[in-house]
Amino acid sequence: MADLIFYTNPMSRGQIARWMLEEIGEPYDQLILDYGTTMKGEEYLAINPMGKVPAIRHSTPSGDKIVTEAAAICAYLAETFPNAGLAPTADERADYYRWLFFAAGPMESAISNNHMKWIPSDEQKRTLGYGSFDDAIGAIEQWFTTHDYVCGDRFTAADVYVGSAVDWGLAFGTVPGCDAFTDYAERLRERDAYKKAKAIDQELMPQEQPATS
Repeated sequence: MADLIFYTNPMSRGQIARWMLEEIGEPYDQLILDYGTTMKGEEYLAINPMGKVPAIRHSTPSGDKIVTEAAAICAYLAETFPNAGLAPTADERADYYRWLFFAAGPMESAISNNHMKWIPSDEQKRTLGYGSFDDAIGAIEQWFTTHDYVCGDRFTAADVYVGSAVDWGLAFGTVPGCDAFTDYAERLRERDAYKKAKAIDQELMPQEQPATS
């Protein structure tokens, strides 16, 4: 058994974690969970009480380490397997953490709320971390207008998470198809690990039922 166990469903944010696993190139075993049964079963709830995927279990000399949340999985794997070269350098840390947390927080919330047609009032915008959809998307669009990647000219683990948000947003029409986003997504789609991860999940999809929760 591999030291890394990957809990996922191909029709989920597990695609982000799989891409990251392929980027680091370490062996892993996968457990495909069903939304209505195994994902909500006692065995998996002991791994993630939220009953959501993805999650990883990493066997180490000091015991098993459980990591949930796709952004956290990306950061953990980058730091735990430094030979992959996906963790930030000292000079890159500010941009790396800024945009990784931005995508996992304000950007995710803004896209989700906008997709569900919840438009905050001017008063509500002042209390929301993302302000408005246009504010959040405009901030990240501005960054990629002048930067090839999150950390400038080098791909890092932050691009797996931030890039997935942009890539999916373009595919599903939840982010605008501006040049900054489309050019960034095209760079990511050329990566061998991206292609391999997508092929694996695509192969698994016919075996799974569409997500219901």
